[in-house]
Amino acid sequence: MTTAVVTGAGGSLGRAIATRLGAEGHTVVATDVAAGPLADTLAALRAAGVRATAHPLDLRDPDGIAALYAAVAEEHGGTGILVNNAAAYPATPFLDVPLAEYDTVHAVNQRGYWLNAQHAARQMKASGGGAIVNIASITMHGGWSELAAYVATKGAAASLTRALARELGPYEIRVNAVSPGAFPTAAEEIHADPEAYRAHVLEQQSLKRRGTPAELAAAVAFLCGDDASFVTGQTLEVNGGWVMA
Repeated sequence: MTTAVVTGAGGSLGRAIATRLGAEGHTVVATDVAAGPLADTLAALRAAGVRATAHPLDLRDPDGIAALYAAVAEEHGGTGILVNNAAAYPATPFLDVPLAEYDTVHAVNQRGYWLNAQHAARQMKASGGGAIVNIASITMHGGWSELAAYVATKGAAASLTRALARELGPYEIRVNAVSPGAFPTAAEEIHADPEAYRAHVLEQQSLKRRGTPAELAAAVAFLCGDDASFVTGQTLEVNGGWVMA
């Protein structure tokens, strides 16, 4: 087994991904900008018997990202799995989005993914291979009102996935994306009427129930594992049949 870096591990989806990868025997390096939720994730992982460490990380900070991978190399000999999961998602009408907000979203969701993948891939190349999974979003297919910056970065995550898969394949580094639908997370509270939004989700989905974080984590774990050893450059839709590729 190898060491897996999971960004945004303090949130419900990131915690589920970290937990699943830990249950499969990987050492987990959990990162998040929020210290409290990150500590909760670390406690949950260790309570489940997972070998895990936690590193506070602001994806807007390139030096912090570099320091993370230096620590991973020193403590674990490098990373073999990266899950780019953390994201910023402020809801603001497009005509009112200030440049600072746009820059923050892109720094976290796009440049942060790029830099994590770059540092991780260097370590993977040195060790003979690995797997990167970028978390995209159902929103990139149809667009969502008041989330233009977020939607743009999630489309970029899927495109980056294909570019990296092409370039890193010769080093036995597989790069895929998972595109979640509307999972029940704290992000739902950005909608003006969360209850109406939840009803809308069920109306749109083919499966008339909400997905669970564990179901998303299972898809990520598949792409990280040996059963997906000949899968790269793909985006796996996990949305209950809302959007069908």
